[in-house]
Amino acid sequence: MRTRIPLALSALTAGLLSAGQAVADDPVELTMYYPVAVGGALTDVVDDLVEEFESGHPDIDVEAIYAGNYDDTRVRAMSAIEAGDTPQLSVLFSIDLYELLEQDAIVAFDDLVETDEEREWLDSFYPGLMENGQLDGKTYGIPFQRSTIVLYWNKDAFEAAGLDPDTPPENWEEMAEMAATVREASDGEQWGVMVPSTGYPYWMFQAFAFQNGHRLMSEDGTEVYFDDPAAVEALEYWVSLADEYDAMPDGTIEWGTLRQNFLEESTAMMWHTTGNLTAVRKEADFDFGVAMLPMKTQRGSPTGGGNFYVFKDASEEEQRAAMTFIRWMTAPERAAEWSIETGYMGVSPAAYETEALREYVNDFAPAAVARDQLDHATAELSTYQGGRVRRALDNAVQAALTGQMTPKEALEQAQQEAESALRRYAR
Repeated sequence: MRTRIPLALSALTAGLLSAGQAVADDPVELTMYYPVAVGGALTDVVDDLVEEFESGHPDIDVEAIYAGNYDDTRVRAMSAIEAGDTPQLSVLFSIDLYELLEQDAIVAFDDLVETDEEREWLDSFYPGLMENGQLDGKTYGIPFQRSTIVLYWNKDAFEAAGLDPDTPPENWEEMAEMAATVREASDGEQWGVMVPSTGYPYWMFQAFAFQNGHRLMSEDGTEVYFDDPAAVEALEYWVSLADEYDAMPDGTIEWGTLRQNFLEESTAMMWHTTGNLTAVRKEADFDFGVAMLPMKTQRGSPTGGGNFYVFKDASEEEQRAAMTFIRWMTAPERAAEWSIETGYMGVSPAAYETEALREYVNDFAPAAVARDQLDHATAELSTYQGGRVRRALDNAVQAALTGQMTPKEALEQAQQEAESALRRYAR
């Protein structure tokens, strides 16, 4: 004989079960360290994306912690791990891979994927953006905030100098000559070109070297080739833009203020990340263009920017939740939205097949330049002891640009310092 439960008691029991279920189903909480290194209201864009994700995934909460530039973000994330307050995921430099592996901090996505759909997702990104996130056949970084260096030019300034406003320089010689022409035509009021040499001077130098047919490092991150004659020639050309052509300011040029210099028309051309594209489009009160970087023996730019990483100390449940979030953030629709809002690349071919990004590119052709330049791109400088190696090269570039050393002397010194740092990694 079954006992009949009074309605009031039944309702009370249901309420208690519901409360208990709510406790059991508390959302998985994820902490994500995120770098904000270039212009544009990136924090607002990321916040909006997180809010949209959470509305569709009430079982997952994501807290985005904005931690400064890429180096600051890596330091804060590693400090949190050492303090036992491990974040579950982060967007960090794509070139942080070797350091993160040395610290045994991250997991391979190959070990997290479980379904055929997830494996297809892992293979859906542009190969050129995957180089810095893969090692020994495994994928540790998923591209998100990714870029190449592009050339921005002021069409109005070109026209005022008697140059074709719709024709950017194709090669080094043309860039130097056009830049000198702008400088002369403006009676010294406007520089012809600026290439930043603080923040990430190694990145800009890598572009020059690669355009001269030279790759700066081995694929396994154990060797560098800074003092090769092709690299020396590349740095000599960079120095010559100021010393010989009087087309660029002497000394160093600040990464963080260069976009504003361009917008204020202090320079007719600048080399900078495509991540500035949307901000330049919104703020420029003159007609401008965007082009692939000029070539010497070949076109070329290193890729740049940040990848998603998942940390090893996160629980299995947290890692699965992080995977869900990363897949959502890199889906074609979101990648397209991200590219439109920021200027960074859509990270997969499928992103450019979405209606939104296809129409945006049709309306604003510069949005496709960084993507098209992937056909001429190389992996960003990444090695073991990456901080020491990049610092040696940064110092060499700045020493040459400020006249403290010749390019050859500076790069020979950087090579010696890098070899010392990498000696124990030789294979």
